[in-house]
Amino acid sequence: MSLKLVLATFIETDTLSQALENALADRPFEVHWGKSKVDFGTWVANHRHQIDCLMVGSSDAAMESLRYLKEAGILLPALIMASEERPTAKRLDEIYHPATIVIPRDCLDQIETYTDQAIRQFLELPPHQTEAIPGLKPSHGMLLRSRQQRLTDKLKERLGYLGIYYKRNSDQFLRNMSQSERKELLTQLARDYRAIILKYFSEEADLNDRIDDFVNIAFFADVSVSQLVEIHMNLMDEFAKQLKLEGRSEEILLDYRLTLIDVISHLCEMYRRSIPRES
Repeated sequence: MSLKLVLATFIETDTLSQALENALADRPFEVHWGKSKVDFGTWVANHRHQIDCLMVGSSDAAMESLRYLKEAGILLPALIMASEERPTAKRLDEIYHPATIVIPRDCLDQIETYTDQAIRQFLELPPHQTEAIPGLKPSHGMLLRSRQQRLTDKLKERLGYLGIYYKRNSDQFLRNMSQSERKELLTQLARDYRAIILKYFSEEADLNDRIDDFVNIAFFADVSVSQLVEIHMNLMDEFAKQLKLEGRSEEILLDYRLTLIDVISHLCEMYRRSIPRES
């Protein structure tokens, strides 16, 4: 496995971009340089499970990119390269998350130290206290916990970081949510599962990531297998009615049992990994 950390960058200012490129030269990083706001956001969304840290400038476009990622529930360690205007801590909280680090331009020679700090602070974000990240949805808090675990596991393998294990907060369990929160989460799970079903037999590159995100939410919310089966059956009933109206056979829906089996096997793997390994 490569020892390099994967960075996604978006710097609009040529001089700052060149300064960062010089600072990253011969460092243990694999860098993707975003060419535009759209290019950066798309690449991060498609590679969110491989990225270790984001590095962006402080332009309006860069801030909009962070806001878009937050709204999509894609939270990652992040560094902002200060230019003439340095965002305040409050503004950073509102745009992305409190663990975002600002690097003074004259400190780019310490880029590794700042990257390490950004990762460590990200791992310390409290996913069960969603009020610490303004605007974060409950399900996004669960995805945050999952990404913290993924990053820790990866760093442990690559760099010898001490690992942490999947720890769930019972306050986030479906059965302990308010009625409105429960309804919102189940609606999202049904919507996400529908998207998985529709793409399951395609060659979409992000299918596994979609399944992982779905299972992560189910795991941290302690959604039972029977509830997942119910989501599956409700969707199959909906599809069966549509096929009947079109005069088509329902037999094709039997193939989607593979989707349910796949999702449940992913969930079983999450539970297996939740058991701390003996040292």
